[in-house]
Amino acid sequence: MINFEIFYAEIFPPRHRKFTQTISLWNTIFRMNRKKIMQILTRTQGAYTLSTDSQKLDINTIHHFLAHDSYWARHIPRETVERAIKNSLNFGVYHGNSQVGYARIISDYATIAYLGDVFILPEHRGQALSKWLMESIKSHPQLQGLRRWILLTADAHELYKAYGWTALATPDRWMECHNPKVYQG
Repeated sequence: MINFEIFYAEIFPPRHRKFTQTISLWNTIFRMNRKKIMQILTRTQGAYTLSTDSQKLDINTIHHFLAHDSYWARHIPRETVERAIKNSLNFGVYHGNSQVGYARIISDYATIAYLGDVFILPEHRGQALSKWLMESIKSHPQLQGLRRWILLTADAHELYKAYGWTALATPDRWMECHNPKVYQG
């Protein structure tokens, strides 16, 4: 990312401080526009809360589930989880102050969204939390009007079918670069 303050400080002497203050303002605006400003959504259902506030996420819980209990991200490094969270629209499910579920969206917010890392901890399953999570994701205001949603699943086809997903209509058009051993060092 360009740091306009450093760039212009080298070109303009200190007597142009007002100009460099303007550049500092532009730096702030540039940073704000690069990161999508999302409205934080919060919903409650009985003793459970769902929130898109990334500050509430329990990264230890998310990392532990993904690295030890998931089939798709086993052995994923914590740093990779942190980077993924930072660059995603995150949905956390909480029982009191404890995180019990998670999902994240990768999107351009105009044409496509990828749903990934969806889980509800085993001791909280059977309470329709995954359905509530899917309803919340699919109804998120900034995810409306997308041309395509994609995901990968080995065992939750029926859940996702209820929210509009189908098998690929033209699988011969899809390609991938897949490295299943990327987290195994």
